[in-house]
Amino acid sequence: MLEKHYSARLGRRPFPLHHLGAFPYYNNYLKLARLEFETLRGAGVPSPKRVAFLGSGPLPLTSIVLALHHLPSSRFDNYDFDPAANAMARLLVAPHHELARRMAFLDAEVEKVTAELREYDVVFLAALVGIERAEKARVVKHLGQHMAPGAVLLLRSAHGARAFLYPVVEVEDLPGFDVLSVVHPTDEVINSVILARKRFNDPE
Repeated sequence: MLEKHYSARLGRRPFPLHHLGAFPYYNNYLKLARLEFETLRGAGVPSPKRVAFLGSGPLPLTSIVLALHHLPSSRFDNYDFDPAANAMARLLVAPHHELARRMAFLDAEVEKVTAELREYDVVFLAALVGIERAEKARVVKHLGQHMAPGAVLLLRSAHGARAFLYPVVEVEDLPGFDVLSVVHPTDEVINSVILARKRFNDPE
């Protein structure tokens, strides 16, 4: 609801992306996006041609920050099951013509995205896609069945008391993937980051 509120406010501006700092947690997203980019780079993942962000919502700050500041040549496909959320997100990005050419917003539930997943070098999974552990495991299994071998999956988790705010993903919850990195921030960034690579030798 907070994201919808601020997305609507920003969408009424002529150039919404100039005013992202109005969102109360914008600085947190800046730090989280930098952490995720540095995790990719630290694992030796090359700059991706195509990125999928699953569960992007009405205020897709991670995709926007990564596309503008860290991955300036990557194409981002943002998936959300809510068409209204995607419509709000499109409105934010549309005035930035260069970014709008590299960013799409697609209406789909994660588990209905299948063949398309093979096109992505990197897949981001939002923290709140699959709140219960069994649901998250089902989503990860689906990604393991349909992502391209060698592609990388970046998930958000939580550690310690931060698990009261976001679901926890354990390493054993990632069958079919080799875990490359697990990062637990100690600053105001709430989410932990898990980076994993789809195995080449697992049957799909």
